Amino acid sequence: MTTKRHLTILGSTGSIGESTLDVAARHADRFLVLALTANQNSEKLFTQCLQFQPRYAVMLNPRSADDLDNKIRAAGLDTVVLAGIESLEHVASLPEVDTVMAAIVGAAGIRPTLAAARAGKQILLANKETLVMAGGIFMDIVQKHHASLLPIDSEHNAIFQSLPHEFNADLALSGIRRILLTASGGPFRQVELAELASVTPKQACAHPNWIMGRKISVDSATMMNKGLEVIEAHWLFNAHPDQIQVVVHPQSVIHSMVEYVDGSVLAQLGNPDMRTPIAHALCYPERMESGVPSLDLFDIARLEFETPDFERFPCLRLAYEALARKGNMPTIMNAVNEVAVESFLNGRVPFLAIPAMIEQVMQSSPWQEITTLDEVLAADTFARESAMEWLARSYGLNSLYSVAAV
Repeated sequence: MTTKRHLTILGSTGSIGESTLDVAARHADRFLVLALTANQNSEKLFTQCLQFQPRYAVMLNPRSADDLDNKIRAAGLDTVVLAGIESLEHVASLPEVDTVMAAIVGAAGIRPTLAAARAGKQILLANKETLVMAGGIFMDIVQKHHASLLPIDSEHNAIFQSLPHEFNADLALSGIRRILLTASGGPFRQVELAELASVTPKQACAHPNWIMGRKISVDSATMMNKGLEVIEAHWLFNAHPDQIQVVVHPQSVIHSMVEYVDGSVLAQLGNPDMRTPIAHALCYPERMESGVPSLDLFDIARLEFETPDFERFPCLRLAYEALARKGNMPTIMNAVNEVAVESFLNGRVPFLAIPAMIEQVMQSSPWQEITTLDEVLAADTFARESAMEWLARSYGLNSLYSVAAV
């Protein structure tokens, strides 16, 4: 009889968390959900608790935790409700937990993901910010505590699947020339540049291929999402920026590729459904059914590829610049992007204010080396404060958002 793997799902009410639960439910004989967490969506987390009956349910927001606790008690469940960032760290490092799905969006996911690494867990990484903001720190902790790391982003999971099984973070030794990171181009790939000034949040969130949350959908529309993935790929695969080529691929069928020095290019293909990389990582090195339909190549008929346009997608250029500069620059870029996207989604600033804000704050911020988590969090706070000042100067906005995200 196969021993069940015990799961903690950080960010279970988001799209990645929901897909993870879908896959786990298909294989109830293999997985036991020990802990579920969310920010403030107590209603959805309660519904998940009814189905999976985890030992712990954690809400980052204390008021939401109180609401969830009342629902849990009324339903007669044995689930213990906890609140706050320390509780997220607690359920990410429980001795009974084997695997942690790190799917909290934004900087709030860093601390519990680091806690999982310190506890030597198998980490299924879907939180971009852990690598973008604290890549060097995180990878050192993973190695020091013998944690295992499996990428969940469809692109990085595709790269992982296309690498040699014995890959040891040395591209040259493995005969690899470069990584080809595919991007859909989002909803504005062919929109006239002049029209970008007036696009709405609804339009930006209407991704042509993927069903995602609002923040990541806007990041896809600006291609900041791909910029963050470039930085992730650098840390995950020890790749120099020059070895990471973004390829716009509108069909989102090839999820990424690895080019070898002999001219071979290995690619991973599949329908645009996150359950594929999730199932791959949950079961690795085995394979199991994910619920994703078979890829119909005859229906697709053709595959297209384009060079990314930095004029259309300045956020991608800014991400390459932040990676080249390293230090606090990726953290600053990420934090300002979060503030800018929130401002746009709330209808406070236009779409093109997103790259403008990021570039201005990056240019005006002094460079600093980053060696500790405290320095990461300080850079994050500084960037958010700088972004708020930019909003106040440019749009008269000065009290709309909370500065702290962590």
